Amino acid sequence: MSTILSETALDNGLIRYQYEGWYEDKSAPTVAPEPTAEEIAAEAREWRDSELQATDHIPAITDHPQRAAYLTYRTALRDWPSTSDFPATKPTLGS
Repeated sequence: MSTILSETALDNGLIRYQYEGWYEDKSAPTVAPEPTAEEIAAEAREWRDSELQATDHIPAITDHPQRAAYLTYRTALRDWPSTSDFPATKPTLGS
């Protein structure tokens, strides 16, 4: 592959890459926008909801070896959106 000597942004949204003896016009690389605070919070709530759904059966199993830990975890999951740690620090089982 040849070395790019220069890059020039064109008016039509393309980038012109200059090589030794020739050039090539390509679409400008796209950069994904940073997620908004609302999108981050929505994704965190989706994760929380999936964790709650995945552990829905635990409270009904009275002899489950980690029942108490799961009950505490589920409470932390439900309370998490109202804490100052939301959405930065996810609750974990056993913490």
